[in-house]
Amino acid sequence: MCAKATMEDFEALLKESFEIDTPEEGSVVKGKVIAIEAGQAIIDVGYKMEGRIDLKEFANPGEQPDINVGDEVEVYLDRVENSRGEAQISREKAKREEAWDRLEKAYASETRVDGAIFGRVKGGFTVDLGGAVAFLPGSQVDVRPVRDAGPLMGLKQPFQILKMDRRRGNIVVSRRAILEESRAEQRAEVIGNLTEGQTVDGVVKNITEYGAFVDLGGVDGLLHVTDMAWRRVNHPSEILAIGETVKVQVIKINKETHRISLGMKQLQEDPWDAVERAYPLQSVHKGRVTNITDYGAFVELEAGVEGLVHVSEMSWTKKNVHPGKIVSTSQEVDVMVLEIDSAKRRVSLGLKQTQRNPWEVFAENNPVGSTIEGEVKNITEFGLFIGLENDIDGMVHLSDLSWDQRGEDAIANYRKGDTVKAAVSEVDVEKERISLSVKALGEDTFTDAVDGVKRGSVITVEVTAIEEGGVEVDYNGAKSFIRRSDLSRDRGDQRPERFQVGDKVDVRVTNIDPKTRRMGLSIKAREIAEEKEAVEQYGSSDSGASLGDILGAALKGDKN
Repeated sequence: MCAKATMEDFEALLKESFEIDTPEEGSVVKGKVIAIEAGQAIIDVGYKMEGRIDLKEFANPGEQPDINVGDEVEVYLDRVENSRGEAQISREKAKREEAWDRLEKAYASETRVDGAIFGRVKGGFTVDLGGAVAFLPGSQVDVRPVRDAGPLMGLKQPFQILKMDRRRGNIVVSRRAILEESRAEQRAEVIGNLTEGQTVDGVVKNITEYGAFVDLGGVDGLLHVTDMAWRRVNHPSEILAIGETVKVQVIKINKETHRISLGMKQLQEDPWDAVERAYPLQSVHKGRVTNITDYGAFVELEAGVEGLVHVSEMSWTKKNVHPGKIVSTSQEVDVMVLEIDSAKRRVSLGLKQTQRNPWEVFAENNPVGSTIEGEVKNITEFGLFIGLENDIDGMVHLSDLSWDQRGEDAIANYRKGDTVKAAVSEVDVEKERISLSVKALGEDTFTDAVDGVKRGSVITVEVTAIEEGGVEVDYNGAKSFIRRSDLSRDRGDQRPERFQVGDKVDVRVTNIDPKTRRMGLSIKAREIAEEKEAVEQYGSSDSGASLGDILGAALKGDKN
């Protein structure tokens, strides 16, 4: 009976063992640590199977293995039996499978997961998410570029899963998304506590050409360069440094974009409030040139108060010159206040008004009729320009060059650089014109020659040249020309060749033209006038006396 019972028990156990399925390869099973030796943990996974796993698979990055005999662990069954007759198992793969299940749930619910950065790869870093390895792109590490990621390595911290593909084993995570989310919460809280017009302390975090970003305790505000000081600031680095603590005023808050505008100058007294009182019109002040443009120069009268010297108000004499050739940046100059517009915060200044008008000075020092000496600066078709004192010019018109020559001929005698003496004939200060005369310094031979001579007078001239059309004659130094038709009443005697140079001839003056400086002379007119006079004095031909008798009597009377 005993043997029969034992046999039945054996058959029952055998049947039970056949009914129990062997674990499926590629699945996660539970096991128990039964020994630790030679850097490995021996694990009984049941089913009369044991396997070995390296201790390092039980350690988190940067930590020591946490495993003891008797611990129950989940392992991944690769193969039921390897070449040594042992089960081929893996703790890492089990953790990976477990991690993927957990991470897929977190990805679906958009919840954060904990992990640690443990390596650097091309384009970013590797992150251990508790058994699964994810890729952290360099752009997703922080809200700003990170130069040194050393302090972040091995540090357990939250991440957001951006993308995952279990089939390909790809997971992409972001640390930046977590920071931006907490930053947004912090920003909203800080902004909620700020009001426009409030004065707060902040730390300069960054400086650009157009301003500086100031940290107000979790939120940045922009301090524009134009709101740093009342004076002109060329670059924010002139008055600010990174890391410096500054007191600023909240100028504007945009609740939608969370942008904050800050100001420093608003905490200082506005110098424009006292400009009209400090700078009366026509008053002269010292200033510093801060900027030069094509249309003028800006001059700082005091910190925050600048005025413009327009190019037309820079020099009395330099009309078409760039302002940069008259003044230079940082130069100290004297300026006169010409106009103030407080509403537009503008001051018009004058540079030339601080010096005397050079035309006024010239008029005082050189009255009309006085003699000046200067260099020929320019020669034009209508006259000479003579350089005078204080960079001004005077003009000698063609008609004022010579008494004896036409202006077009006289101007050919001058060259640029020649030194010329001239008389001041007119000074127009308002129009900035000075008229000069060269001929006024010489003798007017024509005027002297014709002094006392009137139209109809008979004068004696000397023949100086004989030409085909007539003869040239001289009267006290004044040249004139007698045309052929005026050489005689008789056509037969109207021959220039009957005269010789040096002959003295009586002529009648028919015209005096001071403008052309010429006298109209005629022998014919003299003869006709003499004949008329003889007829009137000695009788008329109508009384019976012949013209020859009358002229003979007239000549006889002249002899007596």
